[in-house]
Amino acid sequence: MISLKLPKHITWHQFGDRQVLAEALAAEIAHQLDRAIQIRGTASMAVSGGQTPLAMFKLLAQAELDWTQVTLTLVDERWVSPDSERSNERLVKQNLLVGRAAFAKFVPLYLDGGSPEVASGFVSQEIVKISLPFDVVVLGMGIDGHTASFFQDAENYSELISPTAEMPVMPVISSSAGEPRLTLTMPMLATSRFMALHIEGEEKRHAVEGVLKGDDLPIRHILERADIGTNIFWAP
Repeated sequence: MISLKLPKHITWHQFGDRQVLAEALAAEIAHQLDRAIQIRGTASMAVSGGQTPLAMFKLLAQAELDWTQVTLTLVDERWVSPDSERSNERLVKQNLLVGRAAFAKFVPLYLDGGSPEVASGFVSQEIVKISLPFDVVVLGMGIDGHTASFFQDAENYSELISPTAEMPVMPVISSSAGEPRLTLTMPMLATSRFMALHIEGEEKRHAVEGVLKGDDLPIRHILERADIGTNIFWAP
């Protein structure tokens, strides 16, 4: 268990191993999506890439719900072709948008040609067509405390994390990020109806503890600004 007292807006879910975590998180996401469909007739979700959510994606793809009413997009994306091994779109299509979940609608962040700066405007127009706020947002986190593509050395970092950011999607140019990226901005994430932070390993737990002690890392801004609070799912 985390060694600090948690503020009321953060709920810590701890699991003995990563597979059990994946099962619990997939079940909770499926519940949230199904509930949204029952209430509003549609559901929306934004997910993160990386290796951490793969097991959860594969379980979620098997969930029995009306996937034809679900719209899925990405929290952030590298400016690489969808056939690149570093593409989050590729990862999601191979691991989540399969089986039952293949019937969900997918809204990509990457557009062929152009640049992230130009594409951000076009992609923003598509994002706002989704049923917002998102019913589910699943975030990851690096050991440096970044989440989405909120890198502290990004040229527009203050805009990305601003609760009044005007653009739903913004480009990210950062030496820490490697490739240029596109990311959903703070208002798109913080207003979600269910926010999950999926992290694994001691280094990431220590990073969260550091933030709760006052470290100024990007994840801190999400934890402080999420409208309905954040559910942290962690396993060693």
